[in-house]
Amino acid sequence: MVLQRKPEENQDGLWPLTITYLKMTDKPVPQAIPKPAIPHSILKAEKPTVSFYRFLYDAVGRDWGWIDRKKLSDAELKEVLESKETEVFVLYVRGVPAGYAELNYKAFPDAVDLAYFGIMPEFIGMKLGPYFLDWAIQHAWLRNPSSITVNTCTMDHPKALPLYQRFGYFPYKQRDLLIEPIPE
Repeated sequence: MVLQRKPEENQDGLWPLTITYLKMTDKPVPQAIPKPAIPHSILKAEKPTVSFYRFLYDAVGRDWGWIDRKKLSDAELKEVLESKETEVFVLYVRGVPAGYAELNYKAFPDAVDLAYFGIMPEFIGMKLGPYFLDWAIQHAWLRNPSSITVNTCTMDHPKALPLYQRFGYFPYKQRDLLIEPIPE
């Protein structure tokens, strides 16, 4: 793992991190984003295995310091994945996983949370992120929640926050914290 946005350590050896919480309260008009010109599909992972999910999570998040799901035991993660409140969708390009979106309905009907979203490093720069994000947003609105939420942090891809805002999310809260350095 080579962190792409490694924070500068403070005097105590901790990393400063800012989490931005975003919300969308009105269903947006679908973005005029052309479908990728390469063969692709988006499939719901029906009861994804823990090992497959860990592959997706690591492939998308390793360069951005995603560690929260790594802290869960296999049994804990299996419980999350088998919950009726969790949906995992995988973007495939030419039959190869290229990214994933995880929707969480725990707070439904008040909110649907885009819990995890990302594109694998080999596919970044191919304009798949905006296309897949628009798809995930439109899918989340199918159940007519009051809002859709997402969060991002200063270690995520630098285009994440502006992309979410471009698609209609607005920041409603920020949280500054200090974290232990993540070993590479």
